[in-house]
Amino acid sequence: MSMDIVAKRYAVALFKLAKEKHMLETFEEDLKAVQEVFTSNQTLNTFLAQPNISKEQKKSLVGQAFASVSQPILNTLFLLIDNKRESIITSLADEYFALANEERNVADAIVYSVRPLTEDEKAALAEVFAKRAGKDAIRIKNVIDTDLLGGVKVRIGNRIYDGSLQGKLARIQRELLNNR
Repeated sequence: MSMDIVAKRYAVALFKLAKEKHMLETFEEDLKAVQEVFTSNQTLNTFLAQPNISKEQKKSLVGQAFASVSQPILNTLFLLIDNKRESIITSLADEYFALANEERNVADAIVYSVRPLTEDEKAALAEVFAKRAGKDAIRIKNVIDTDLLGGVKVRIGNRIYDGSLQGKLARIQRELLNNR
């Protein structure tokens, strides 16, 4: 079975539990912390991947590392260790975020720009793109891209809105080549 399918099943179960306990945001914050640790700490991933280390030792380390997260999240991590599914933790978090966003009718967007955006600029972009995406709100993560000449590039899910100077020049070039 595909790891993405397995991650989605765990995420759906966790999401249902979060809705039942009215803890969507709490679980989301906890999973963000867990995901950040797992993506930035290769030593932890290597440790958990070792077959010669017992499940109890792995659970002990994870329990100490994530003592501040809610008990259901910790129990999920323990369950993943028991079932030898530690490798899907970051995918599970992504799936959970998607489910929580869908529930709230919110989308996450990555905005690439030459310089850091001000809060006012982020708010204006969020308002405009929320309407375009058919969402109530957009949460923006600003990424600095020095390769852009100017303007912004917005990615919401698998859609890219290219308002960068590079994108405009490329469109003009294509148009000129098509109209020869």
